[in-house]
Amino acid sequence: MKRVAAAFAAALLCASGAVAVSEPGPNQAVIDSADMPAKLSAFGIFRAGTSEPVDALLPYTLHTPLFSDYAEKHRLIWVPAGQQARVAADGHIDFPVGSLIVKSFGWPEQNGGRPVETRLLLHRASGWTALPYIWDADGKDATLAIAGRRVPVSFKSPDGAAHSIRYAVPNKNQCKECHSKAGTIVPIGPKAANIDFGTALSRPDFARFFVKVPRTTAPMPRWDDPASGSLEQRARAYLDVNCAHCHNPRGSASNSGLFLRWTDPIGVNYGIGKRPTAAGRGSGGMEFAIKPGDPDHSFLIYRLESLEAGIAMPELSRSTVHKEGAALLRQWIAEMPKDGH
Repeated sequence: MKRVAAAFAAALLCASGAVAVSEPGPNQAVIDSADMPAKLSAFGIFRAGTSEPVDALLPYTLHTPLFSDYAEKHRLIWVPAGQQARVAADGHIDFPVGSLIVKSFGWPEQNGGRPVETRLLLHRASGWTALPYIWDADGKDATLAIAGRRVPVSFKSPDGAAHSIRYAVPNKNQCKECHSKAGTIVPIGPKAANIDFGTALSRPDFARFFVKVPRTTAPMPRWDDPASGSLEQRARAYLDVNCAHCHNPRGSASNSGLFLRWTDPIGVNYGIGKRPTAAGRGSGGMEFAIKPGDPDHSFLIYRLESLEAGIAMPELSRSTVHKEGAALLRQWIAEMPKDGH
């Protein structure tokens, strides 16, 4: 993905530091239609025959991203001409019909740094539609994988360990499991507290995308940057991004009673001294999701560090354990007073 990153930078910045937006935008008619094109190139998101995005889309990053097998990700937003996205009172971003959210996944050691997968979220008149595309071997286009697929991938984690996995590209229905709010598909990554536009804020056309810059008085920290927030804040940011899309009162795990949003109060419903809602393998025989002062007997950690079906959490999007993320949560729990939090 280093080459992809370089391509992003070259496409977005001109010599003076301002952004050059000279290419046409994506194919709005394809975005708006009910079609599911067999090839990603039909959308006009990337320059013909490459994985380099056209200038017209707006790049962004997240303070704390979802862990996906150590993949590097590149994210883009498109809002149709004459429309703007708005930030709601609760911090989520309302994208108008005709909008597009793009996320590409890759590893420096794989495919010469080119992306392996690109996922689209299309806001159509019927609602949000999720489509996964797997890049062809030559990197010139990507093919729709409506039924999902396992892709052999090799990479190294930050500790230098080598991994060879069968990376899971979700099928269209699996997308709903994470992107579900009260049974409806919605975006989950871009929200005011977590989105970061970086140098894209200097783009002369930025105001075309948003009514105002999505900002919050309490932005989420970067989970791996101690300078960005306290240990507790960084642990909570990690849980929000990796768990709260399901673990919230309107998510697919609402019946668990475990709610892990950035804004949720810390207490029993946040897992502190919370017993499992049902006896089973997922708890590993432990009494509490989070046992203050004792990460080894907190089944939240047990599930994060497992790869076994029926135990591992999150259930989708990973074939490896995020050692660094688990270490952060272990430290947070270990430093909790044992008589409460």
